[in-house]
Amino acid sequence: MTIGHSLPLALAILLSAGAFAGLISGLLGIGGGIFMVPVLLLIFHGFGVPDTIIMQLCVGTSTATIVATSLRSVWSHHRRGAVETAILRAWAPWLAGGAVLGVLTATGLKSDTLMLVFGTLAALMGIYMAIGNPDWRLGDSHPGVRIHGPYAGLMGFVCAMMGIGGGTFGVPMLTAYGTPVNRAIATSAGFGLLISLPASVTYLLARPDTTGLPPLTLGLVSLPAFACIVAMTFITVPIGARLTHVLPAGVLRRIFALFIIFAAVNMLRKALS
Repeated sequence: MTIGHSLPLALAILLSAGAFAGLISGLLGIGGGIFMVPVLLLIFHGFGVPDTIIMQLCVGTSTATIVATSLRSVWSHHRRGAVETAILRAWAPWLAGGAVLGVLTATGLKSDTLMLVFGTLAALMGIYMAIGNPDWRLGDSHPGVRIHGPYAGLMGFVCAMMGIGGGTFGVPMLTAYGTPVNRAIATSAGFGLLISLPASVTYLLARPDTTGLPPLTLGLVSLPAFACIVAMTFITVPIGARLTHVLPAGVLRRIFALFIIFAAVNMLRKALS
């Protein structure tokens, strides 16, 4: 029996994946999208979504869930005083502008190309987090606008195009400039919100060919999938946030890297098959 022939199975997978995505979002500050996009690809493929639009639907739906998940995550971390609000304010306009451009680019790409972009970039960041020296620094303080502005714009562009939160690229950047890993994770949850909010609005306003799209799809966002995922992330995000401030920094880096590499390899396999 395929997923497309079993609605209860699809719901069970979405609810379980949402719970897991919420946990790693709170734990790693990555929004959960790097895990949810491959899961949504499996679900939508089972329901016969056309290959020409399937990856865009996965990314759009994932991005919408990150709005709720990141909001929950950043609030959980903020209550513990771990979010660098000054950094969020400085990066916000660059992240938002890059995110809108990323959506416009993603909707114009073929699904296979989008999979290759997702897999390649995610693999590179995962390898860096796995084998990079955690004590390596570019500087001991937050960089000025000439450095963080272009980087934040590029990060917003890439994350919105991939349907992921800000932790994948935000955590390595912040730790490279001396931010402790638990505070980098907490602040990166805020990056996810700043990226996903304008990006999800753009995905909702998209007007794709509706042939073959699942019922109750608005723009490039599946509302039933969104509801299932968010219902579970709201429960599990605070659990992950608590673990961030308990687990050693080295353990967090390895967990972060393993999840990213796994998702990247799976996506590359699908794109090249």
